[in-house]
Formats: sequence, C-alpha cells, structure tokens
Amino acid sequence: YLLGSIPFGLVITKLAGLGDIRTIGSGNIGATNVLRTGRKDLALLTLILDIGKAGIAFLICWQAALAILVPMSTEDVYAAVAHSDSYSIGLCGGAFAFVGHCFPVWLGFKGGKGVATFVGLLAAADWRVALGFGVIWLVMAAVARMSSFAGLVAALGTPIMAHFLPRQDFLPLQDFQNDDLQYVTAALAILIFWRHRANIKRIIDGTEPKIGAKKKAAAAEAPPGSSG
Repeated sequence: YLLGSIPFGLVITKLAGLGDIRTIGSGNIGATNVLRTGRKDLALLTLILDIGKAGIAFLICWQAALAILVPMSTEDVYAAVAHSDSYSIGLCGGAFAFVGHCFPVWLGFKGGKGVATFVGLLAAADWRVALGFGVIWLVMAAVARMSSFAGLVAALGTPIMAHFLPRQDFLPLQDFQNDDLQYVTAALAILIFWRHRANIKRIIDGTEPKIGAKKKAAAAEAPPGSSG
C-alpha cells in the first residue's frame, strides 16, 4: 500500500519546478494531467513509475511467499498448493499497491484513477491479459476518441479475459489452477469505474474531451499562414 501511495506525478512536477500538479487541469496526479504541463518527458516518467508500482509489489510479494512456502513443501501436491498460494499473495500485494495509488494516505486519500497501475499489475501477473487490455484500449480509443472510455472498456474486459484464457503453466501440478486473477481484476475494475465516475457522467452528457480535440481547436484558431 505504501509503495502504491507514492504520488510520483506530484513529486516529479514539484522537483521540476512546476508547482503542485493538483492545481491544473483535472487536478489528478497521474501521467495524463502531468502531460498538461507541456512536459512529455515528465508525463512519460510518471506513467512508467505508476505502472511499476503494482507490478513491483506483485513480484516482491509473490517471490517472498514462494521462498517461504515452497521450501516447506515436502511433496509435489503440497508444492503445487504453495505455488498457487504464492501467486495469490502476489496478486494481493499488487492490489494493495493499486489501492494505495488511488487512495494515498499522504494526500488525504485523494490520488490517481488507477489505470496505469492496473496495467502494471496485469503485466507482472499475466502478460497475455495485459496485452489484451492494450488491444481493447487501442481499439476503443480509435473508435470513441476518448482515453477514459477506452480505459473503462478495457478494465471491464480484463476479468473476462482472465476467466477464459488458459491458465499459465506456473504450477508443478495442473490439478491446482489459480482463478484469483479474475476475481482481483474484477474488484479493481470496480474501483476504476468508481474513480472515473466524473468521466462517466461527462461521457453520458457528451462533454468528455476527445483525444486530439485541443490540438484541432488550436489549429482552427490559428491565423492563416501561421503554421510555418
């Protein structure tokens, strides 16, 4: 939770001398709002760090649990259970990092919206689901031209993909399958929808900003011959 609650967007922009990121744009601490400062490099760094939060938390908890539980297993059947339990503990660690990002104790529990951190957990837990998320996001962004809408649809599809994809071969015995990924991603998807409730209202009202809309508006307002 504490790892996830580090407000990288806020810290990075303050170190860069840009002030409090919460006072501009949407007031969010995520990469999208950092991009509104005009610093693409800082936005990219924020995105990478926010993605890494849950992914690193998952790997630390998974491997720590694995080191503790597996040596205690003397038979294959118990080793299989230990591997499954270790993976589930890793998912819980990643989920708590996600919660920390959305509700950081340092900022009065007002944090980011969680999509980047969600992707980080997916990438560490099952690259296939992360890839599926990315494909859905790209398709929806191309169709609707709204980043928030694309993220919501992709989040909604994640637990469905986790349910239908064949299990990864990380267990010694395939009699013990791990279904926790679909349950954890379903719970986190609900939180993503909750954090995007203002966006959802704007989508319904037809006022949600579209990708590239500001650039087009700026180009339309520019005087003739000013593009050179």
